[in-house]
Amino acid sequence: MSAVSDRTPVTREDILAVAAQIFRRKGFHATSMQDIARAVNLQKASLYHHVSSKQEILLALLDRALDLLIASMQEVVSQPLSPEEKLRRAIQTYATILAEHRDLAAVLLLEFRFLDPDLRARHIRRRDEFERLWREVVNEGVANGDFRVDDVALAVRAILGMVNWLVMWYRPDGPLSTEVIAHQFAELALEGLRHAECNGHAG
Repeated sequence: MSAVSDRTPVTREDILAVAAQIFRRKGFHATSMQDIARAVNLQKASLYHHVSSKQEILLALLDRALDLLIASMQEVVSQPLSPEEKLRRAIQTYATILAEHRDLAAVLLLEFRFLDPDLRARHIRRRDEFERLWREVVNEGVANGDFRVDDVALAVRAILGMVNWLVMWYRPDGPLSTEVIAHQFAELALEGLRHAECNGHAG
């Protein structure tokens, strides 16, 4: 992890990027404001001119991740494609974002639980919006007969859980590219959606 140069004015963007790296490496609780200040070559007191607390940093990172994910999913949903193709593209896009923004992805999927309760409620509302877009795609497939799913919410959580786990094991230098991984995930998801039956109700 590289610190910001002494000769470069430190911005809030620098602080957020470095904080994401440290949160991913050490975890939110084990990271101190002093750790972040040191990494961007600031005195701790100077850091507070840019951010007020670790909670503010965490929420800003979660917002940034969800901004990116919601915008990408809205673009997929708006395309004149079949539900199957939308789901393929959604999985491909999501897997690519997780792989290309590994620090941000780790914060989103592993550290959100450390938000203070009032901030967590706000975050969950935004996360639910992301999941709603996935449910829209699956519901469309159910409506036109492409998918056989009784519990759409459960199906979507299963798909997201499968892709989310990339954050734990994916390596850029590993044997499989993101494209290959996403293709295989999409095949697994679509095979299940075409034949799934469970005792629940569509979400």
